[in-house]
Amino acid sequence: MAEITCTNLSLHFGPTAAVDDISLSVPSGAFFALLGPSGSGKTSLLRLLAGLERPTHGKITLGERTVAASGTFVEPGARNLGMVFQSYALWPHMTVAANVAFGLEMQQIDKAARTVRVAEALKTVGLGHLGHRKPHELSGGQRQRVALARALAVRPALILLDEPLANLDAHLRQTMLAEFRRIHRETGATFVFVTHDQNEAMAVATHVGVMNDGRLEQIAAPDTLFDRPATPMVARFIGHGRTLPVICRADGMVDLPHGTLRLQGHAGPGPAWLCLRPRDVAVAENGPIRGRVVDRRLENGLSMLSILPEGLGDVALDVPHPQALPVGAMVHLHVRSGWLLPREGAAVWDDHRIAALA
Repeated sequence: MAEITCTNLSLHFGPTAAVDDISLSVPSGAFFALLGPSGSGKTSLLRLLAGLERPTHGKITLGERTVAASGTFVEPGARNLGMVFQSYALWPHMTVAANVAFGLEMQQIDKAARTVRVAEALKTVGLGHLGHRKPHELSGGQRQRVALARALAVRPALILLDEPLANLDAHLRQTMLAEFRRIHRETGATFVFVTHDQNEAMAVATHVGVMNDGRLEQIAAPDTLFDRPATPMVARFIGHGRTLPVICRADGMVDLPHGTLRLQGHAGPGPAWLCLRPRDVAVAENGPIRGRVVDRRLENGLSMLSILPEGLGDVALDVPHPQALPVGAMVHLHVRSGWLLPREGAAVWDDHRIAALA
């Protein structure tokens, strides 16, 4: 297993910072998902960990070994890691077994040991009976398993997954996510999983890092990202969050157009963002927010209403409701929960103050 530590890590392409002064620590044996919008720097960070890019500044340590720093650079093949690419990167002229054995040959493992380890890796991914086939004879999901078996065969301490499910349909993605969870449990290896899909990240990860513009906004467990986002970007990006401009009072109450609430968060007295997700609000006869239905759609058998609240800016809230209310209808919203973040330059409360108000 391998703990990952990055210290003041940067990667510049000319004037552009693909990775911008990132420091992080991922515990050994974690399943770490890197999540963020396109161009946020998550794949660049993965390539730095893999040794496919040299950092402009900073330090990377895998386990107790420094693999990149000023004057130090360990090549990818010497980092004891496996990597699974979005394209699978299988040799089309080789059998499944030969593809899985390729990394072992590069390590000069003898033939008898290679045969055993290839069989073990294929069994782990459920393809023990298909070692004789060529990649073109396999489904997309099976090719993905071959790529994973090839990474597992070298028994790495670290496995890097770069958008590995992007080419699979929805059903196969769910199947492979379950396989990733199982294999992670069985191997104990540290996994780093790059994805733009929040549902994928939340389904497998023990830790999630949210990136934006080359910077790391927050690392936390999936439920913490939902419940306690550290920045407005995370609040808006995770779980279809919406942020409304509000004012926090010194007594911890929040004034809303049609009532007051006491909510948790890091915002002290003054201007704040109120983060609300669909699970936080519901249509009710009375409530501290009143708004107009501006759109509706069907999601998972429920009507999802887009409601523009009065007096709280121009951001519409997504609100699940059993019935499809007509566009233009005025409704009140009950607020079950929410999270407060300070607006720029506003006061911040620490966790002790939050606990006292809870």
